[in-house]
Amino acid sequence: MASKRSVPVRIRGKEFRVLSGDDEQSLREVAGYLDKTMAKVEKRTGTVDSLEVALLTALNLARELLEIRGGRTETGAVGDPRRMRSLIELAESTVRSRAS
Repeated sequence: MASKRSVPVRIRGKEFRVLSGDDEQSLREVAGYLDKTMAKVEKRTGTVDSLEVALLTALNLARELLEIRGGRTETGAVGDPRRMRSLIELAESTVRSRAS
């Protein structure tokens, strides 16, 4: 079993230290993907509230994961990625209207 070490990553301009036994480069790639996805959500919604951006990003990444898994969740329940996309769009429009 690989020993865990603290790896610095930068997300949305802030440095976080993540305790991980994974390959350092792989962890940085994951953090980079998260950072890019959060930037897209922030730009699309116009919100700067970090919690709202994080929540909407989590919804988007969960949708991607369901699509990759063929619409199945960890519990085996079938999720409809199109319905999830509709819910994400509704959440994003709510955030946009509050920001205006």
